[in-house]
Amino acid sequence: MNRRAVLLAAMGTMTCAFPAAGAVDARDYDAFWLWAGVVPQPVLARAQRLYVLTGQVEPVPGGARLIAQGGAAPLQDRAEVWMAYRAHTLDWPERIYAQIRARLRRWRALGAPVVGVQIDFDAGTRHLDRYGEFLRDLRRRLPPDCKLSITGLLDWAAQGEPAAFDALADIVDEVVIQTYQGRRTVAGYEAYLASLRRLRVPFRIGLVQDGEWREPEGLATNPQFRGYVVFLVNPRPPS
Repeated sequence: MNRRAVLLAAMGTMTCAFPAAGAVDARDYDAFWLWAGVVPQPVLARAQRLYVLTGQVEPVPGGARLIAQGGAAPLQDRAEVWMAYRAHTLDWPERIYAQIRARLRRWRALGAPVVGVQIDFDAGTRHLDRYGEFLRDLRRRLPPDCKLSITGLLDWAAQGEPAAFDALADIVDEVVIQTYQGRRTVAGYEAYLASLRRLRVPFRIGLVQDGEWREPEGLATNPQFRGYVVFLVNPRPPS
């Protein structure tokens, strides 16, 4: 058998062992991100977990400000709710923490089953230690019964310092690793996710609706793996 035939045979074997990636169908999942400008979809009726964008923290001269987003408190009986905040800076004045606590109290008073706060911040891999300090301080400022979730980048798993990850495990309740940018799955995500066995902190995998996905071998049996979260997007306009 010549080299080309051997290569084709090997590729055929790999195809049998690893099914082709398919599009992410939100109907196959029960945890979702609901971001600003995204029209609610019928699939939300079966949600068990909802991460709702509640505000953005943006830098301004002399500090930062919180821009509130999202409408009425989600009052779904089945889904636990996480208030998600997109952060573009970690230099928060005291009033931002007070605003977050106030909205948490308000939503709970209205009957929303808010279990925690999620911070969506693109921390550089080399600066996870500083991010950990910020998160530890934030945790102290939240009510004791409020959990803390963060999003994570793919290269955290592959390039982050083990000590920085160990520190996060003592601070946050979960990390949701995002496998997408915009509406597309990051190419080569399988190689990044191979490093997840290093994580001590419970984690979920963030997928984008209609993006490409094939579950890597061994992910389902990882003791820290807690499932998936799908980032919902609006349907593309007809061409």
